[in-house]
Amino acid sequence: MQTQLAPEYRARPDGLEAEAILRKCVHCGFCTATCPTYQLLGDELDGPRGRIYLIKQVLEGETPTRKTQTHLDRCLTCRNCESTCPSGVQYGHLVDIGRKIVDEKVPRPLGEKALRWALKEGLPSPLFAPAMKVGQVVRGLLPKSLQAKVPAPQQAGAWPTREHARKVLMLAGCVQPAMMPNINTATARVLDAMGIQTVIAPQAGCCGAVKFHLDDQEGGKAQMRANIDAWWPLVEAGGVESIVMNASGCGVTVKEYGHILKDDPQYAAKAARISALTRDLSELLPELLPELAHQLAHQLAHQLAGRVQRPDRLFAYHPPCTLQHGQQLRGGVETHLNQLGFKLRVAKSESHLCCGSAGTYSVLHPDLSFQLRDRKLGVLGEAFGEQPPDVILSANIGCITHLQSGTSTPVRHWVELLDEALCAP
Repeated sequence: MQTQLAPEYRARPDGLEAEAILRKCVHCGFCTATCPTYQLLGDELDGPRGRIYLIKQVLEGETPTRKTQTHLDRCLTCRNCESTCPSGVQYGHLVDIGRKIVDEKVPRPLGEKALRWALKEGLPSPLFAPAMKVGQVVRGLLPKSLQAKVPAPQQAGAWPTREHARKVLMLAGCVQPAMMPNINTATARVLDAMGIQTVIAPQAGCCGAVKFHLDDQEGGKAQMRANIDAWWPLVEAGGVESIVMNASGCGVTVKEYGHILKDDPQYAAKAARISALTRDLSELLPELLPELAHQLAHQLAHQLAGRVQRPDRLFAYHPPCTLQHGQQLRGGVETHLNQLGFKLRVAKSESHLCCGSAGTYSVLHPDLSFQLRDRKLGVLGEAFGEQPPDVILSANIGCITHLQSGTSTPVRHWVELLDEALCAP
């Protein structure tokens, strides 16, 4: 794609980065075939190719409008188009730049601005946990739209107390400890059973994704720097072998710290090191598989024969976009859990499509989000033919809560299944 940047963007690092990305696009349109919003709306401007043209026009000097902003807002940032693109266009980075530039020039309506502010300040806030507890107490009195965002209280179970020579850092996350605390404790217990100690730095908070994607990139970067500062003493001392993420949305963000902070002279090198150390929890499975199989063999042969691995216990798996497209990790969870004896399948069709959660998207664009959720639940329900799955598994807190809001079938993190199998009496 030929480009001619306007003078104001030639002097900006993000303008030059956007130009380099734009020039890789060859207009082929393969991306539109895998774009969820294009499939729902059928509008070229609500697909990746159309949004690329909108960003190009702005960078070349055309004044953006509220319509431009709306089309960019509707993007889920699922990055399915990146998996499809034959030219390697880094659309996720481009749309981040495009949104920032458009938001600098197009004011948002007051109500929309207030909602986005409440989300970016409220979700990572220390007040989120007590607010969630209050919401869970009065959950039955809340409107159905709010009930969907307030899961029933969950018992987290005990955090392991053994110490091991092998240690990994883990980001607790901003909403996960309040909404589904068992995911973190289950992760720690599974790793403990494998001889690995999970360490959480108390000073580490939100990964920065919420603010970064809600018109506050500088606020998001500040949270990223704070996490680097919290982790760095352990990293520098060589006390941990990796930084493990059990929420793929956080994982894809932390893996991109090096890119996001590349122009920060104080943090660029540290950010690159943090990103290089970051692993999704599923990336540990190949190494852990022999020991997991050994420990599960005894359990499944005795106590769990009629509880977890019954012949009729079926598990559907939804791979989050942040895992399969953002981190380019596909097939690992379902392959390895099936090797361990669990009956796990992905949807027969559209397993690559977004469920509609997409961070705060389900709040900002509920109509589109719920259409995608119901579509995803439909294909997941068909994964085993006429017999529906007993449990739906995923790898990201946002996908789990969003899918659960539309079904009575339990939706859980896959590590909870392993934890249940390993720790059963």
